Amino acid sequence: MSVEGRALVLGGGGVAGIAWTTGVLAGLADAGADVTGADVLVGTSAGAAVAAQVGSGLPLKELFARQVDPALQNRELVPEGITVAEVMQILMRLAGEHTDPAELRRAIGARALAARTVPEAARRSVIEGRLPVHAWPDRDLRVTAVNALTGELRVFDRTGGAGLVDAVAASCAVPMIWPAVTIGGIRYVDGGVHSANNLHLAAGFGRVVAVSPMEDPALAAEAAELERDGGRIEVIRPDEASLAAFGTDPLDPATRTPSAGAGFAQGQAAAERIASLWA
Repeated sequence: MSVEGRALVLGGGGVAGIAWTTGVLAGLADAGADVTGADVLVGTSAGAAVAAQVGSGLPLKELFARQVDPALQNRELVPEGITVAEVMQILMRLAGEHTDPAELRRAIGARALAARTVPEAARRSVIEGRLPVHAWPDRDLRVTAVNALTGELRVFDRTGGAGLVDAVAASCAVPMIWPAVTIGGIRYVDGGVHSANNLHLAAGFGRVVAVSPMEDPALAAEAAELERDGGRIEVIRPDEASLAAFGTDPLDPATRTPSAGAGFAQGQAAAERIASLWA
């Protein structure tokens, strides 16, 4: 099978993941391996925010500065009422109760819809602050979310009728922590409910770089399928220094500066490997 083109896939990981992924991309570019000119950008959750930022046209150096410099960082909300650790415990319990992936996604969606969270408008304001530009770029940007009722994956792009801010807010709607996002009368939750990276959306591209802040059980199988179809892929995952920068709560805004710095170092270290694929 003949496959062509280049895809950049950016996965979920909270505000720490946004900072780290931005740092990785900036570090790669600084060392001569800029991958942001990919033919397609695929973003899930934190990766959706970064993909939209990259699509804005703002230089990587400025995007990196917005993460590493506290004076330039956007306002973030701090979750109230439930912790990330508690959410993970609930998700693990639900995974034990629902072996069918679609049933599991619907169960997570139901919990998300029943949860008490900040209002949608308050959360949307945060997403607006994250994005330098609020209009879809004139390029192939794919943002993932999950229908909270059906558990089906929805891929938003510039042709789908949803605004960019709403699509990114939906992709970043961590269940039980942030409110589900209403688009066209349908409630959506975090694209990571389907998978942390949704790497399968890069099918058909010959060269793929995936930046994956979180552990993703589906990643290895999806990567193997891409390779069976003739694609080549390189994955960048957090090293020990980056994981230490993330800490125990990836939604803590204080993780941004150290995570961005750790990501930049990883990007520089990975540049030669990535450049050999990308060039």
